[in-house]
Amino acid sequence: MRLLVLLLGFLFVNPFIYSQTDQNPAVWSHEVHKLSDTEYELVFKGKIMDGWHVYSQYTNENGSLPSEFTFEKAGEDYELVGKTDESETIKEYSDIFEVEETFFKNEAIFTQKIKLLNPEVNQISVNLFYQICKEVCIPVDELFQISLDGSGFVTEETALDERSVALGESLKVDFKNKNLLNQNGVTDSEGQSNLWMIFGLGFIGGLIALLTPCVFPMIPLTVSFFTKQTQNKSKGIANALLYGFFIVLIYFLLSLPFHLFNSVDSQILNTIATNIWLNVFFFVIFVFFAFSFFGYYELTLPSSWANKMDSASSKIGGGLGIFFMALTLAIVSFSCTGPILGGLLGSTTLAEGNVATNLTSGMVGFGLALALPFALFAMFPAWLNSLPKSGGWMTTVKVVLGFLELALAFKFLSNADLVGNWGIFKREIFVGIWVVLFVLMTLYLFGIFRFPHDGPKKNLSTARKTIGILSLAFTAYLVLGLFNVSSLKLLSGFPPPSFYSVVETESDCPLGLDCYKDFEEGVAYAQEVNKPILLDFTGWACVNCRKMEENVWSHSNIYPILKEDYVLISLYVDDRKELPKSEQFDFKYDSGRVKSIQTIGQKWGTFQTINFNAASQPYYVLLSPNLEILNEAVQYVDVETYEKWLKSGLEKHYLSMNK
Repeated sequence: MRLLVLLLGFLFVNPFIYSQTDQNPAVWSHEVHKLSDTEYELVFKGKIMDGWHVYSQYTNENGSLPSEFTFEKAGEDYELVGKTDESETIKEYSDIFEVEETFFKNEAIFTQKIKLLNPEVNQISVNLFYQICKEVCIPVDELFQISLDGSGFVTEETALDERSVALGESLKVDFKNKNLLNQNGVTDSEGQSNLWMIFGLGFIGGLIALLTPCVFPMIPLTVSFFTKQTQNKSKGIANALLYGFFIVLIYFLLSLPFHLFNSVDSQILNTIATNIWLNVFFFVIFVFFAFSFFGYYELTLPSSWANKMDSASSKIGGGLGIFFMALTLAIVSFSCTGPILGGLLGSTTLAEGNVATNLTSGMVGFGLALALPFALFAMFPAWLNSLPKSGGWMTTVKVVLGFLELALAFKFLSNADLVGNWGIFKREIFVGIWVVLFVLMTLYLFGIFRFPHDGPKKNLSTARKTIGILSLAFTAYLVLGLFNVSSLKLLSGFPPPSFYSVVETESDCPLGLDCYKDFEEGVAYAQEVNKPILLDFTGWACVNCRKMEENVWSHSNIYPILKEDYVLISLYVDDRKELPKSEQFDFKYDSGRVKSIQTIGQKWGTFQTINFNAASQPYYVLLSPNLEILNEAVQYVDVETYEKWLKSGLEKHYLSMNK
């Protein structure tokens, strides 16, 4: 879960006062240090809101946009001495852009030395363009008006020429029903639900562990011990419940060290998902786990540990003795639970959010699933008669888990490939490997081949045949994904991203859709065909824009609506291509500030700000052809929400046509 710490207060920068909110997640100040009569040091400090980050000047330009300073009249009134220095930065690999990105968290400090060429110069203007991101990305232009001697900055009234006035007015559009817009809410479908997903994975892992030969035989033995050790049945049940509680507690405690590491450096655990050699190491470990499940060797903790815990539980007795009994179970079952817990750790590193918190959630789910049978069977002993007998079916469970471990192992090798830019495990190659693994698992389940620890060959059980059929169906699903018949939505986040493919796409519109990249052209076409408009404020370097396009727009319920029912206008607010000279102009805000519009991105970013009072991407607006707003604006949402939103816009459009 992301903890958003709202920093309230006021920061005075020149005569203006700024407050830090999700709409203004970075506040800036500047300082001037006089070094000599002609030399000065300019310091620019940005306080960045928790969860947000600003990109370095030197981040890879193939990823998110770097910060960029423009020193007005540099070379005329003064010269720059050396490059602009930066405070400490963080580096992380971006799966979206396949490059290592450099950025600031919490605070960004830039320092630039200047030397006056004109001794009479007392004030200078500096513009900082930067991109700040969390669930959304906001491109920002920050203007610093600096007085070198500390006196007030004298702003000269700028008169716009007729062309600038005309072009500036053309950006202001009379959108109808603006009251429908919701400009404050960014729907994030990941945070809390993601934590519950990890808990669910842990719980499922615990249920699977129950079916292994290390744990399953322990259930009737342990429950019988608690229900028969005393004449007082209720006390036996209470002891069994306490035993279950201690199982959950032990697995919870196992996750605490990760929180300690995370508190020292919040990036320690996150590097697992991006470091090449850690991913290779995890690949090797998971392969090692898999072959232990295949029966080639046994993973165990030292037997002396289990003996000591068992002895302690017998000597101490009471609640503490029950705790040591639970600890004994955790130790003796490690050969079966260890690889499953390793898979759980791998899942938490691949998921969004705080790794340590995710791991705790998963471990608690795992422990709860292990503990439930002991409590339930102690309360209802007759249920023990319905348990299947231990046997060869548990070996089958272990082998299936071995194949799943191998599949997860290749996810880590794929991560290393992405980070290292090896170009080996493209999406089709990765899916092909999974096809081979699940074909082998299917053949095993149908008895075509066997592993060393399999018992005598017997007739296949109904359960084994059923799982074999499911494995075959999943294999077919993967094969269809290889030929783009299936988009593999069930595996979202596991295969490499769709753009990391052996097949190159030529269209510069998302998913090959027809789109317009000029507002007026798109509106003209919408009026011609009488279709509503999806106005998409996006960015080339917008990670969540790509996530929406790959995971939501591509959905079978969404894509046909976008393709057939809407006119898509995608406006890229970070496009740094220069406008033709005839289309460049100065725009004057109501505050009096003048902004030079020289690039396509500056034009559409200003267009978004003045018409929708918003600056983040993705940002979606539904319009009728006559520019009536049909619904509230949305940003980063799930498939179901987006589908309802699109259909609601269509209904309102056709209702207005029939009036």
